[in-house]
Amino acid sequence: MPNLTLDLASPIVAAVLIQSSPLAYCSCCLPNESYVNPLSFPSYIYSNIVIFSSHTHTHLSIIIIIVVVISAFLSSMAERAFLFYIFSALCIPIVISRSLSLSSKTTVLDVSLSIQKTLDVFSAGSAMSVQKSVQLEQISSSSSALSFQLHSRSSLHRAQHRDYSSLTLARLERDSVRVKALQARLNLAINGIVDPDLKPVGTVFVDDKLEGPVTSGSSQGSGEYFSRVGIGRPPREVYMVLDTGSDVNWVQCAPCADCYQQTDPIYEPAASASYSPLTCETRQCKSLDVSECRNNSCLYEVSYGDGSYTVGDFVTETITFGDSASVSSIAIGCGHNNEGLFVGAAGLIGLGGGSLSFPSQINASSFSYCLVDRDSDSASTLEFDSGTEPNAVTSPLLRSRKLNTFYYLDLTGLSVAGELLSIPPSALRLDDNGDGGVIVDSGTAVTRLQTEAYKSLRDAFVKATGNLPSTDGVALFDTCYDLSSMKRVEVPTVSFHFSDGNALLLPAKNYLIPVDSAGTFCLAFAPTSSSLSIIGNIQQQGTRVSFDFAKSLIGFSPNKC
Repeated sequence: MPNLTLDLASPIVAAVLIQSSPLAYCSCCLPNESYVNPLSFPSYIYSNIVIFSSHTHTHLSIIIIIVVVISAFLSSMAERAFLFYIFSALCIPIVISRSLSLSSKTTVLDVSLSIQKTLDVFSAGSAMSVQKSVQLEQISSSSSALSFQLHSRSSLHRAQHRDYSSLTLARLERDSVRVKALQARLNLAINGIVDPDLKPVGTVFVDDKLEGPVTSGSSQGSGEYFSRVGIGRPPREVYMVLDTGSDVNWVQCAPCADCYQQTDPIYEPAASASYSPLTCETRQCKSLDVSECRNNSCLYEVSYGDGSYTVGDFVTETITFGDSASVSSIAIGCGHNNEGLFVGAAGLIGLGGGSLSFPSQINASSFSYCLVDRDSDSASTLEFDSGTEPNAVTSPLLRSRKLNTFYYLDLTGLSVAGELLSIPPSALRLDDNGDGGVIVDSGTAVTRLQTEAYKSLRDAFVKATGNLPSTDGVALFDTCYDLSSMKRVEVPTVSFHFSDGNALLLPAKNYLIPVDSAGTFCLAFAPTSSSLSIIGNIQQQGTRVSFDFAKSLIGFSPNKC
């Protein structure tokens, strides 16, 4: 049999390969060989071709062009048959890879497991004791030197509701107020309206007539995830809510004019050697949206769009990360007047994009968190400067010129059962005026989409679930199913698509959720008349979400808790 000539240095072949991918050209080239006998063709070339087809996004059309070009130089049927063998190696892995990922039309929901979790919330040992959680802080490890443990609300506080249905309704009510608060804050920023200044008062506290139920903290619903944080020197550990929708850090302080009940003792400034009030001329004081100067001491007020607020002295303190590192001179509000607030938390750590947020103050190049199932007693971590996971699904990180607190991602579409939905780009786009767009928020539970986008998603989902028994809607959920007679069920896939070509395939449990213990499951999306869309924490659960400021990326790494 004559020698087979594969002249990969040919300009035609090289041009096609390089257009496809530089890796493709390198992978298909034999080192120092131009002539290879087909009968002794080394396994080297086949393995390289498989690697090439598995790790690049080469289109089948380009592969076909390569085959046609090379085939023109081959003289025998045997040679062309061998070329077809190579062509198969290129094509089959690509087809299989695509069919097993985003083109999958269905996935499986474990109904029995989901229902059991709703029952476990009310079991005697469901809530983690403070002692147990502190022990967990001490034995856990993290890849980041700066790391907080992250706990769900239900892991620390046993539900006070009679059943899971009433618990769900309470959560959804908090969530609705939370979303309204975020929308109100954005509207104020877009319209250039600043919160009214603090009213002059005769004491260090604001008039008690200023009221606003802060039943879920820094705007409603944010009190779903907590961290154990050390404040002062020596550090006094307290539970703090984590919130990507806020910038200002604050903690309840003695003496209290109006403080709500919290799990830990109220923080005593006099007991800390590192407590230091900020003067009115400091950069931190001038960075506050609302502040007042009294005796050259900086006072702060933070309101959250729903009438809730916290007021007190603006100071610097030392913050300690469990048993690991500590950072000094962090600007934090020492709140003497705080209405209501979340269950047991002493205050809030702001993770937003503003200059006063915790990541900004420690000059973090990135941070990430993994939100465990909020009906679980397990824990995960909030990490700083740990970068983005190598295999993360990423989206460009966008910022608004009107409000730098929120983290926007470049969501360009959604798909149901592998089919991309017809959604106008304007329904998801952040415009130059700061209007519209899609943010990632740790405090919002249910993902909100503009009404037109939501209807497109819902209608496609309903069409693909025609075999499932439907039932009445629950609160803001209008698409629900009675799965009480099923243990496992196939449901259509749901994916988020980003401008860089990446797509995030959601687990079924992150969009079809139980709302009671009787088997009622609902599609966990909701419409909003606001221009702002929000990716909520139900869709984020079980996924490490990273905010990489150095690379301007938001990353999603499933099963990386």
